[in-house]
Amino acid sequence: MDENPCTTCGACCARFQVVFYSKQNVPDSARFALNSEEYALRFKVDSAGRPRCLSLRGEIGTSVSCGIYDLRPAPCRAFRYSYENGGPREPRCDEARAAIGLKPLIPPPEAQV
Repeated sequence: MDENPCTTCGACCARFQVVFYSKQNVPDSARFALNSEEYALRFKVDSAGRPRCLSLRGEIGTSVSCGIYDLRPAPCRAFRYSYENGGPREPRCDEARAAIGLKPLIPPPEAQV
């Protein structure tokens, strides 16, 4: 896969609410996150009550980016898209894509042999 499909998707950022360790250096966490537990924060939902990350920029399914990419929390860094770096299908990626009406990613040609 030549291009990162995440830059045209954003489904995971609009589907899953992220909970992260409060000591992580997430910028402007008071604006983006709520206290969830003593040592954890969770990203706020959008004005419609959906778990869309408030740091997500752009149009989901078309062109997106993360407003805090370099300082995003560990759960965001750990999330993998299907077949990333020759890896396996990721069911959570497929679930998020389906929720916004996108088809699952297909394996790269070299993995389809």
